[in-house]
Amino acid sequence: MKIRELREMSAEELRTKHAELDEQLFKLRFQKSLGQLDSPMKIKNIKKDIARIKTLLSGIQKATE
Repeated sequence: MKIRELREMSAEELRTKHAELDEQLFKLRFQKSLGQLDSPMKIKNIKKDIARIKTLLSGIQKATE
């Protein structure tokens, strides 16, 4: 996911997306433990997206203080 797309989202949408990505990451880790994961890069990309979202949410929170 591009940072540009994330910046256009509201804080609530970012929180929702964060929850979705957390769930997806859990499922991918489960697949990895079972040896059914197709591409390990998916885990890396989701972790990066989560970090981007957390960074944006932190900036939004600091701006409102």
